[in-house]
Amino acid sequence: MLKKGIWIGTVSGFALGIFLWLMEEVTGQRVYTLLMNVDFIPVIGDIEWPFFMEWLFHLIISWGIGIVYVYLLKSKMRDDQGHRWSLALTLSTLAALTYFPLTELAIKPTPDLDNLIAITYWTIGHIIYSIVLKISYK
Repeated sequence: MLKKGIWIGTVSGFALGIFLWLMEEVTGQRVYTLLMNVDFIPVIGDIEWPFFMEWLFHLIISWGIGIVYVYLLKSKMRDDQGHRWSLALTLSTLAALTYFPLTELAIKPTPDLDNLIAITYWTIGHIIYSIVLKISYK
């Protein structure tokens, strides 16, 4: 369960990170910056981390989501197509909602709370995340 959760968390996390990086590169909307930002976390936020450490922090969260996804399907829910999709969408929706607290807590420049373009990219990224989460499960 753990190995599978880490695998699907890695694949999904990369899909989200690469998509948001591309959107930031193409449009200038700081959605990738928001995804990788840890500047508001005590002690950790005081350090200027290299990009690979920011990716590791991002992947740790994604691994947790992947492990929860596998655990719930294997232990608490029926492991069928409908439940796989609904759980993937639920978990990615919860992750997408972090846009608001992450934006509010950020010290470095990130998109505004009411930036509909950034919210749209963030949402599309998390929809991609849910699709990859579900597809990489099998």
